[in-house]
This record gives sequence, structure tokens and C-alpha cells, in this order.
Amino acid sequence: MSGGGLLVAGTTSDAGKSVVTAGICRWLVRQGVKVAPFKAQNMSLNSFVTREGAEIGRAQAMQAQACRVEPTALMNPVLLKPGGERSSQVVLMGRPVGEMSARGYHGGRQERLLGTVLDCLERLRGTYDAVICEGAGSPAEINLRRTDIVNMGIARNAGLPVLVVGDIDRGGVFASFFGTVALLSPEDQALVAGFLVNKFRGDVSLLEPGLDMLHGLTGRRTYGVLPFRHGLGIDEEDGLRVSLRGTVRESRVAAPVGEDVLRVAVCAVPLMSNFTDVDALAAEPGVVVRFVDRPEELADADLVVVPGTRGTVRALEWLRERGLADALRRRAAEGRPVLGICGGFQVLGEHIEDDVESRRGQVEGLGILPVRVRFAREKTLTRPSGEALGEPVEGYEIHHGVAEVLGGEAFLDGCRVGQTWGTHWHGSQESDAFRRAFLREVARAAGRRFVPAPDTSFAALREEQLDRLGDLIEQHADTDALWRLIESGAPTGLPFIPPGAPA
Repeated sequence: MSGGGLLVAGTTSDAGKSVVTAGICRWLVRQGVKVAPFKAQNMSLNSFVTREGAEIGRAQAMQAQACRVEPTALMNPVLLKPGGERSSQVVLMGRPVGEMSARGYHGGRQERLLGTVLDCLERLRGTYDAVICEGAGSPAEINLRRTDIVNMGIARNAGLPVLVVGDIDRGGVFASFFGTVALLSPEDQALVAGFLVNKFRGDVSLLEPGLDMLHGLTGRRTYGVLPFRHGLGIDEEDGLRVSLRGTVRESRVAAPVGEDVLRVAVCAVPLMSNFTDVDALAAEPGVVVRFVDRPEELADADLVVVPGTRGTVRALEWLRERGLADALRRRAAEGRPVLGICGGFQVLGEHIEDDVESRRGQVEGLGILPVRVRFAREKTLTRPSGEALGEPVEGYEIHHGVAEVLGGEAFLDGCRVGQTWGTHWHGSQESDAFRRAFLREVARAAGRRFVPAPDTSFAALREEQLDRLGDLIEQHADTDALWRLIESGAPTGLPFIPPGAPA
């Protein structure tokens, strides 16, 4: 017998679907329910590697953590990784299967993936008591409904009730709720059970007349009003705005343990991927993280991070155009700390041979590290572990570039020359003892009297974050009604709201 299910949709992108999904998952698991997350199709440059070596969206990995289960490819069968304005790498069941334009994907490929997506969902529902699914964008994208496999397409095929989340902080939430339902076909509308208001500030009693009117207009109730809380973002989809509003960076501002703070500047390269790597740095009391795009912004930085990117050669050109390439070379020559991660590591090398990602052939790197990179068609997807700076460290690798290290001091899978460090490992800073050892080295090289806190646990902060999301659902949503939805599906007899979807 299949377990229960729910699709969390949104009136817009960034309405809070990922956060609400994680919150519902954490609330359920605390009630003893065996639950799993699911997102049929994710578009993101923030990805993660499962233990079996599959690449999935980081949001689903975090939602799996909210469920206290290991993430698997079943939880995110289709991942699209943008490589420019018009094309993306398609990752199917954790493995890349090629590049495709948006027109090509929506023109037929997406529909053909519906069977795979439904099979993954059914397998999860056969294993878990409940599966909480996350939609993408808005379910009322009428131009894409025919090929949809992530919103009403999956809800219709799997018989899932739909909860629509709206961000009231943006304004216009009532119109967004009503308009979302009114642009769906009668068959789709029959699955839209109701609404959830997100990011409300103020006195809920002032909102209640509007919720009553919305119920009168649509025949659908509101299942909860979640208050605005700082620092509740998890590893969501793309956008620097999302990251800066994210998990740890807004959670608290703690005074440094030592006499100085440590300033970290992250180069905001194009197609930046896994910029969540710096969240663990920002978790340390006294570490200030900011994203930069001008060379003068590196002047007072104690550490500069060149993060991962889906476009290594494009990022290299951007660094040169902005004057950041010369600034990085000067820093390295002066012995001031620089950390390159994945694509950021590759640009610091001597040269890049790329016939895969950019197809530009031989390209000169910044020449800061003695490394040569050749792009392979096969993507490296691993979960390495080891020791560095005398401490245990774990990470994950997602890259086509194969690095040949020709010198320097060994550092993870890369190297170190002076105070310039390079590695393909994402997530290494989440290893607490290693992170503290690394920050001590940076502080010493920068001449800062900064001392890492002895007890910061990044994993504990993540758990605290997920519990706060669970608390939001438990305290501000009608959980009895939510469980009835998950267990029994959408209420019968929901009214049709004209005009419905265009013919």
C-alpha cells in the first residue's frame, strides 16, 4: 500500500516552498512518521552527492536531513544545471545525460521523463508513510502546463493534494492565491486543497478577515500563517539573493572569541555553484562573509574565496574583465590568503583544456597554482574523506575538470603554495576541527588576532535550523488538517473558479 503524500506548490519562485517542505518533514518525523522529500525536477547550481555517487539538488539533501534519512537520487530524479541563458545540463537519476536548450527540453524531453519521475515517487511512497513533494516556480505557468512534470502534472498523475504557499512579505498574496487557482483547469483545481501564508509580520487578527473572504471566493481554507523569521532559508535553488538570506548568515551575529574579526570576500563569479560552501565559515563567531565583484573590495579581506562555477572559462574571463584576476595575483604574491574551490581552484591553475564545458580548447589560467586542468566528459561525483592540517575532513566532488598537480604542498586533492589553497572538495569547511585549523592559518597569515570558537558545530546549527522550521509548522499551521490532507487527499467538492486554464 502506498504512503500518503502532499505537493507543496507556490504562487511564485522563492515563495518558501523548500522551507515549508523541510518544516513539514521535520514536524512529521518528530511525530514518529517515516517521511521522505521529493522534487521531480529541480533547476539549481547548488547540488550534492549522495553516498551512492548520485548528484541531486542541495535543497532535497537538506530536506532528507529534515526527515533524518539518507538522501538518494529517487528524491530528485531530474536536476537541471544552467550553463547559460538558454541551456542546461540535464542530470537524470544522479548522472549527467547531456546539454539541452530550454526549447528542446520543454519541446518533448520533459514529457518523456514523466514515467521515470512517477516511478521514483511510487517507490518512495511504497517505502515511507508519507512523501512531501516540492513543486517548482508556480503551478499556473499556463505556457508550460502541457509538459509539466513537477507541479500539477505530477499531482494529477499521482493523485496528490496540493498546498499553495504565498509570500505575503512581497504583497499581493490574496490576488496571487486567487489567480493561481483561477488559471488552472477544473481537473487541476480539484486537487488544490488550500493555502499557506508565509513570512507574515504583525497581528494575525488583522489578516483573518482577508482569509475568510479568500475562503468565500475560492471555497478553500488557509492551513496556516507562518510568521516572518530571519535566517530560516535552507540550501535552496539559485540566486545570490537566496544565499545571502540563507541558513547561517542571518541566524546570529556572535562576537569573536579573540580580539579581531576575520573578513572573508567571496568572488561572485558567473554561474556560481555550491556557494553554500561558505556558510560553514560564516557559522563561526567573528567571521564576516560578503560577496564581491570589484578588486577594491578585496583590499581589506583577510581571506578571498573563489567559489565553484558551472562555467570555469567564463568565470576566468569575468575575473580578468573586472580586474579581479590581477588583484588575486597580487594577493598571492604578497602571501595573503586565497582559497579556490572546484571551478575556483581550476582558474588559479596554469592552463585549462576545455573541450567539454565551454569548448574553448586551451585557455591560460591565472598561473597562481602549479596545476593543469583537462575537462573530461565523464563527471566526477564522489564523497572523499581524509586528513588535512592534522584534522579529519570530509567533502564531496562534482566536476568535469581533472587536475594534474605539478608542485606545491598537498592539500586535500589539490595543492597549496604559500597562502594560496586549491581543492575540488566542496563542503570541507563543514568539518569543524579542520575549519578551525584552517581559520587559524588564515588569521596568522593575515596578522589578525582572531581565534576560532572551540565549540561551534556546523551540524548542530543545521539541526537547530531544521527544528526551528518544524516548530513553525507545529505552532502556526493546522497540523491535524495537514495530516488529513497527507493521509486522505484533497477534500471532495471543491468549487471550480473561472475562467480556468486557457483551451
